[in-house]
Amino acid sequence: MATTRRRAAPPAIQFRVEIRDLHAHLFAVTLQVSRPARRQRFALPVWIPGSYLVREFSQHLQGLRARQGGRSVALKQLDKHRWQAECEANQPLTLHYEIYALDASVRTAWLDATRGFFNATSTCLRVLGQEDQPHALDVSDKGLPEDWTLATGLRPQRVDARGWGRYVAADYDELADGPVTFGHLLSAEFVAGGVPHRFVITGAGAWVDMDRLIEDTRRICDTQIAFWHGDGAPPFERYVFMLHASGEGYGGLEHRNSTALICQRNELPALRAPGAKPAALKATDGYTTLLGLISHEYFHTWNVKRLRPAEFARYDYDRENHTELLWFFEGFTSYYDDLFLRRAGLIDDGTYLHLVTKTLNQVAQTPGRQLQSVAQASFDAWVKYYRMGENTPNATVSYYTKGSLVALCLDLTLRRDGHGSLDDVMRALWQRCAGGPMKESDVRRVLREVGKRSFDKELDAWVHGTGGLPTDTLLPALGARVQQDPAPLAQQLGLRVGEAGGSLTIKTVLRDGAAERAGFAAGDEWLGVEFAPARRGQAPEAWRVQRLDDVQAMRGERTQLTALVARDRQLLRLALQWPAVQHSQRVTVGDATLLAGWLG
Repeated sequence: MATTRRRAAPPAIQFRVEIRDLHAHLFAVTLQVSRPARRQRFALPVWIPGSYLVREFSQHLQGLRARQGGRSVALKQLDKHRWQAECEANQPLTLHYEIYALDASVRTAWLDATRGFFNATSTCLRVLGQEDQPHALDVSDKGLPEDWTLATGLRPQRVDARGWGRYVAADYDELADGPVTFGHLLSAEFVAGGVPHRFVITGAGAWVDMDRLIEDTRRICDTQIAFWHGDGAPPFERYVFMLHASGEGYGGLEHRNSTALICQRNELPALRAPGAKPAALKATDGYTTLLGLISHEYFHTWNVKRLRPAEFARYDYDRENHTELLWFFEGFTSYYDDLFLRRAGLIDDGTYLHLVTKTLNQVAQTPGRQLQSVAQASFDAWVKYYRMGENTPNATVSYYTKGSLVALCLDLTLRRDGHGSLDDVMRALWQRCAGGPMKESDVRRVLREVGKRSFDKELDAWVHGTGGLPTDTLLPALGARVQQDPAPLAQQLGLRVGEAGGSLTIKTVLRDGAAERAGFAAGDEWLGVEFAPARRGQAPEAWRVQRLDDVQAMRGERTQLTALVARDRQLLRLALQWPAVQHSQRVTVGDATLLAGWLG
């Protein structure tokens, strides 16, 4: 008996995103709900997963209106991000609105004559009560240049060769996890772990050495897939890197099968003369920083997008979602990002240890590490880390940097004791939690299983305490040499400064430093220095300064000076006692054989 294939019903929730006006930076969005509830409610998220700050995306939504059966439907705004349509139940309902898009970050939306980008969390209203229904997203190229193309990690259903058309998602969470980018895309494809990957770039031209970028990225991806699955396949069918190159900016945001990235144009590899070999990567190179970012966001494909805090089992888009585990999900990812550059053969041991040095000194130069544990810093991310001010280094510690040092210490401890490594812990957690929600108790249990003893004492001290970490003893045990160098001048004085346009500006005054004792404040402009006369009867010696190095050069061997500063247009004289020499750490190669057991 012959059978006919029935065409699948269209998704219950359908969005259409069009260009309202490139120069006004406006998207036009149409939302169709096939079976609304009576008095159907809608809401726009207030944050985007992976960036832990309430960002109030509804501030950019305008002109909201609704129609049903050819008539207008009254809309009532319930609060800052929710609306209610006074409609009939189960009759198709259509909403129209516009989104203003001029945020160059990876978190929201951008639209101008050079490119477009958006996340659903800042563009697509949630149909409350129907978030688990299938969603469709149609993106139109009407009014755009013919050579513009589109890329996204969302599943294509009906799209043309340039990427325009309909994409589908199983639910709102999947839709929210698929950013969209379009414009004059530089595009290349490669295969890693048997899975197709695509890398697209906006904001750059044909001068980019795409072959080198793609080969280096492929090596990172292959190394990470093998780390998690050996010869097995990764938990996605395709992956898209979306990079915007700009004059300024840096950052990334992870998604289940894609990532949005921003770098400075000069961090991209440029084409070389024919026959010229690429220069070896150094820790100070912008391209090394970019590869570390690529590695970081790709590792998040497993560590936070799948293996994730139990509190993130289901996102609540209406408010903060607190967890004490960002030290694990961001910190451990920060440990592995540069480590995978070494394992992929992109940097050597010395370069990797230079990056470790940078992290060690960043934490050491943060007085807040003695006030707040890294678990507390994770919980407070919404109000402290993502709301940085002049006092941030004094009040909190970064769960990225200290969390990565916790990972380092656990890894080196396991290796020193001959009981596996942190690699084994990560893979065992993946198996134990089935690549899903995780609690700190899972970390403790797996550490006990892998390490053949309890690590509760270490976690209580390193994660929930504010004391130091034993890097000085652990690093030499695995072949690294830890040396002490004179600290940079700003650290010696307890300052963070800006030096631009011939002006020396105080950005941060660090707790218990010489600058704080002298009375410096954030926002001061340091104009000059004055020294007491060498002999009685002589005038004081005073000099204009424009950089911190000027202060060092002029003071000579003198330990006391008067700093001349401007604050709120008042001129102040601050007595500064020059501090004793302080030191920072430098990690280098010691025993290369031992080191190979860790980094090889």
